[in-house]
Amino acid sequence: MAMPIFTFPDDAEWDEPLRAVTFSVEIGEYRGVVRVPRTLFQALLPVGPTPEACVEAFHLERARFEQAAERRIRERRLSPDGNVDLTIADLKA
Repeated sequence: MAMPIFTFPDDAEWDEPLRAVTFSVEIGEYRGVVRVPRTLFQALLPVGPTPEACVEAFHLERARFEQAAERRIRERRLSPDGNVDLTIADLKA
């Protein structure tokens, strides 16, 4: 059985109302948004992260965030709205 192919468009951006970096994920018919909250970046970065620092940190560790999102989707651990909210535990898995 072939592994499903995840696609991550290059659209990461800061979402001020959510206070998170958001990026898209696609697999088959599923289209969703992955949200990485500022609080997660606070655990990763040595100083209080600005929105710009969060987006930069996302790009530096993009593969790590994408792998965490893939795991959440494969395990069907979606948010009530059908999207993905990553936590620090997702990055440690």
